Amino acid sequence: MLAASSPAPPGSHPLRLILGAVCGAAILAAPFAAGAATPSNALVMAWNIDAISTFDPAQIGEVVTNEIVQGICDPLVDVDPADETKVVPLFAESWDVSDDHQQITFHLRKGAVFPSGNPATAAETAWSMQRVVKLGFGNAATLNEYGFTKDKVDTQITAPDDATLVLKLDKPYPTNLVLQGIAANRVSFTHDRKTILANEVNGDLGNKYLATRTECLGPYRLVQWNAGEAVVLQANDTYWGTAPALKRILIRHVAEAGTQRLLLTQGDVDVARDLTPEDLKDLESSPDVSIVRVLRPQLFYWAFNTADPIFANEKVRLAMRYLIDYDGLGKTVMSYIGVPRASFAQIGAVGALDEAEGQPFSLDLDKAKALLAEAGYPDGFKASVFIGTLPHAAPVAQSVQQNAARIGVELTVERMANAQLFSRVRGRDFQTSMSSWQTSVPDAHGNASRLIYNPDNRAEAKLTQNPSWNASFYSEAANRKIETALLEEDPEKRNALYRDLQLQMMQQGPSAIMFQMYNVAGIRKTLKNWSWNGFRTYYETVAK
Repeated sequence: MLAASSPAPPGSHPLRLILGAVCGAAILAAPFAAGAATPSNALVMAWNIDAISTFDPAQIGEVVTNEIVQGICDPLVDVDPADETKVVPLFAESWDVSDDHQQITFHLRKGAVFPSGNPATAAETAWSMQRVVKLGFGNAATLNEYGFTKDKVDTQITAPDDATLVLKLDKPYPTNLVLQGIAANRVSFTHDRKTILANEVNGDLGNKYLATRTECLGPYRLVQWNAGEAVVLQANDTYWGTAPALKRILIRHVAEAGTQRLLLTQGDVDVARDLTPEDLKDLESSPDVSIVRVLRPQLFYWAFNTADPIFANEKVRLAMRYLIDYDGLGKTVMSYIGVPRASFAQIGAVGALDEAEGQPFSLDLDKAKALLAEAGYPDGFKASVFIGTLPHAAPVAQSVQQNAARIGVELTVERMANAQLFSRVRGRDFQTSMSSWQTSVPDAHGNASRLIYNPDNRAEAKLTQNPSWNASFYSEAANRKIETALLEEDPEKRNALYRDLQLQMMQQGPSAIMFQMYNVAGIRKTLKNWSWNGFRTYYETVAK
């Protein structure tokens, strides 16, 4: 068990201590008694958070952890709550772009300080961004793909004075993509360099320290994380901006949707995040609960490890797509929580196929069997499917498993904690897996650059934040097309490149995209100002 604060006293229960810190002595004595109202100054949320493995933004790769740190730390700019295709100022008040589009100069807010009291200046922002590249974890790719490298980053990201940050690009990348992909991303969080380096271990730039802590500029701070139990955030009293409406946020790890529903209807939590379609349908008529949802740039997909001899064959991968009952699952298991989608570019993204062209598949066992025969597997084969603890993962996998059995393919479904699933997939230790992937930009490049693009397929490259690398998928032609599309200035030509790539990858790609997901939540009507879009949940605005 990991904790972001000092260890609990012997014999004590960590969650009770957390609740005591958040909710006071009454809750400490009897945590979450049935019907107990949540504290007036705290947001209490039930969510499956077993995927959390670190809070270091250089290493985070999970949707859950990303949402939480976005609520804690300020990037340079923010996603506009009213229009997710736009960005608005945050720690950067404004920015200038050079005529050749190869330099962006950010003008930062003056006088900001970290929770420690140390000043937050452009030098700290530059160091924080350089740190991501130098550590070389998965999120380094967010900066690497725009030309930032370990040997040059100290001159590519600079702070000429306390309020000015300069990014020097190696090519004229689209400015909107740089703003969305870098400046609004966790890689541009400003960290307390002095505090972090004081806790450095063997030159790790504070990686071990930040695994269980946050030391950034933002509206909240992490005060405790007990793995498998809860995360607690507390308002940062030194924050430069508007103070959060609620002083504390408690996120309880609740894996079972039924338990989340019970806690929500009893009033023991304000928000439940993993309700089933049946729960959502039933709660629509509740006088106490509202159902809110927003389409997000997250795809639920079936990944195939192309290093495996079976799935190295693109006809096998194509056959698997015809085992997915898009229509049936869309009307049952995925009702309320997802829409059928086979293209890697999410609905609404620049360059994405429309809903009809972006999902051409239907359940077709005859087609699947014919493709397997062409691939040399007329009698089928045996393979494993790893899944995590998302409520919809098991029924989707079981549906595919049953369809596969009808054509001689024996799929063994193995369920594990999300953190374990991600570890196996990122270690390339799997045959197939079902999980979700979410991009940070409203552009086809966002998913193309991770789900398809793979600049270095060597094992030692460890590009673990590229699902394409995890699946050992390498296509030089696809790489070239993505690189060309990135810099194409003519919108029609750019869209045409992405259209061709989407159509090609639906036939040959390393994964069968199945659904684009909604962010869905059940919310007590006593909660006010819940605000989110596909890219961000705004904890700081929530009130009671």
